[in-house]
Amino acid sequence: MSAKPDAAATAAELLALPSESGVLAWPDAPLAWLRARPATWLRRLRQRPVLEQGFRPLAAALERDGWAVEREAAGRFPLLLVSPPRQREAARAQFARALGLLAPGGRVLAAVPNAEGARSAEADLATLAGPVQTLSKHHCRVFWTAPLDPATLDQARIAAWQALDAPRPIEDGRFLSRPGVFAWDRIDAASALLADCLDPGLAGEAADLGCGWGYLGHALLSRCPGITALDGFEAEAAALELARHNLAPFASRVRLGFHWHDVRAGLPGRYDLILSNPPFHQGRAAEPALGQAFIAAAAEALRPGGRLLLVANAHLPYEAVLRARFSELRLRRAEAGFKVYEAQR
Repeated sequence: MSAKPDAAATAAELLALPSESGVLAWPDAPLAWLRARPATWLRRLRQRPVLEQGFRPLAAALERDGWAVEREAAGRFPLLLVSPPRQREAARAQFARALGLLAPGGRVLAAVPNAEGARSAEADLATLAGPVQTLSKHHCRVFWTAPLDPATLDQARIAAWQALDAPRPIEDGRFLSRPGVFAWDRIDAASALLADCLDPGLAGEAADLGCGWGYLGHALLSRCPGITALDGFEAEAAALELARHNLAPFASRVRLGFHWHDVRAGLPGRYDLILSNPPFHQGRAAEPALGQAFIAAAAEALRPGGRLLLVANAHLPYEAVLRARFSELRLRRAEAGFKVYEAQR
């Protein structure tokens, strides 16, 4: 990946701007940071913070820097830092949750890139918590509340916003999903195309790389009775929990595994079949290297004769990597801007 910091990383660094500018003194007591990520100012804190991160690559990066990472922060804090997601309902839920973790007199402080909805995020926090102060730098906005007494806040609105990213039924109740995960309210068109290419005779132990909320795994187990085991690998903890729920009906006949994992680090098992609709961006710009890393991990994890079924946007440069890594490659479908590849070791 590029060494140039992305907008979200820049915004994370700017969370320290109010303190460094002398306009907001940080408390001596431990603070909490929702959706934390590596930042240079962490080392300057007087007490170790509570860092929450559900995206495995960022959690692993914090752990490599020596920090403990929580999947879900708990407690009461004098300062809540928030790096809200781009999806607005999920961001609103994050602000509401931050207010629920405040100690009396505490503040919420957030930083958002301008291109990712900074003004809207600032307005949303003000709606919940009252007037905020703002600084701008490096195409980002940093904003924070006054000291707050949770008892005086609109608890009904906070509760309503906390529920904005709650799991809910989709697709006529067949699946459970939630705002903030990829294609949360629909079956992604690329995944649907790949599912349509699943031959009923597929058998053995399988893995789904980047399993999301579990649609592809569900399609595989519904259509292919010869599958004996399925491991789902997903970097987003929230999506992985949805996949666990959505695939639970198959647990009586198939060994299921769910792994909070960065596929780029390689896979711990060996498989007869691997499915993937790999991600190709983490920020706003396309990063084909992500999908290429998924292909490399799949090639290493397949048993001899094993197959990879992969779907991707037609323009992404994956064919050369597939040909280099596999002995056989076949284009199964090319439709609506997507391609489905079948590759064999």
